[in-house]
Amino acid sequence: MYPQIIIDLNKVEENSKIILEKTKAVGIKPCAVTKVTCADIEVAKTLLESGFEELADSRIENIKKLKSHFDNKVKTLLLRIPMISQAKEVVQYCDTSLNSEIETIKALDKAASDLGKKHNIILMVDLGDLREGIWPSSIEKVQEELRKLGNINVLGLGVNLTCYGGVIPTEEKLEELLELKANWEHKGMPLKVVSGGNSSTINMVLEGKIPTGINHLRLGESLLLGRETIDRGHIPNTHLDAFVLVAEIVEIKEKPSLPIGTIGQDAFGNSPVFQDRGVHKRAIVAIGRQDVDLNLEPIDERIEILGGSSDHIILDVTAIPTLKVGDKVEFIPGYGSLLQAMTSPYVKKVYKHSK
Repeated sequence: MYPQIIIDLNKVEENSKIILEKTKAVGIKPCAVTKVTCADIEVAKTLLESGFEELADSRIENIKKLKSHFDNKVKTLLLRIPMISQAKEVVQYCDTSLNSEIETIKALDKAASDLGKKHNIILMVDLGDLREGIWPSSIEKVQEELRKLGNINVLGLGVNLTCYGGVIPTEEKLEELLELKANWEHKGMPLKVVSGGNSSTINMVLEGKIPTGINHLRLGESLLLGRETIDRGHIPNTHLDAFVLVAEIVEIKEKPSLPIGTIGQDAFGNSPVFQDRGVHKRAIVAIGRQDVDLNLEPIDERIEILGGSSDHIILDVTAIPTLKVGDKVEFIPGYGSLLQAMTSPYVKKVYKHSK
């Protein structure tokens, strides 16, 4: 069945062990983020066998799947700030959740009380990326509110950088987070965790610039795709091809490179622009934007992606005269493409061991 995503579990393991070694050397105990694979059980099992002790995901459905498969023995972290409507499930299935809204935390406290449990939270602070997090000037007020909650354990403080505003992690940003932690503890509430971000922070680890005191990271792309997330640079000694997307050619034709007729909008409401290449050889593969975005890198460098629609990706294959209908084309997916491919029911997941 095609299209398919081939998952090399040995390469996932090797990437994970390399990054765990690097983070452990600077006093960081990261969690492994499973959301890009929709908490795929084989990948999750590999991450645990590599040495990770905590799995993180943004969807409660994925965390429930992990808890069920691993008989509630896996430690889980909910990445997306919870919905009040899911408070009970969050307390039931997540050992820890990231939070930024006091009303939501109160709902978690009530759910924990009803269930006879304590629930851990990491309080997110917004240091300028403008996604989730309380503003630093509000932290004292939030701390006083949290003192009143008997079933919430404030495990630590965390920050998210790069994902929305593109703000790069720096020593100054993380020192600011550590200063907030010190101020928090000065008021008699000790914290165990300072979560310094995601795979965009991995460069600071590799360069020895991570401030002492940052002891937790939330890592996904760096483990699975071997890239940091500031400029998608290759993390030394990791594999970039632990995941390979394979699609089948359903048409090959020589056609003009410019459409003939009046140009309007494409299927997605965009006004397309084309480059005049003359008549050239074009291939269509049976996968489209319903399954992946076009952040794909053909493994054969002679192939170029021209564009795509819901069900088709169009390639320039002029440089490979031997290709024919039925042949397969391989791509290295970017993070967004991998996320979509793993979510799509139309993309078959195939596991291999390269050793």
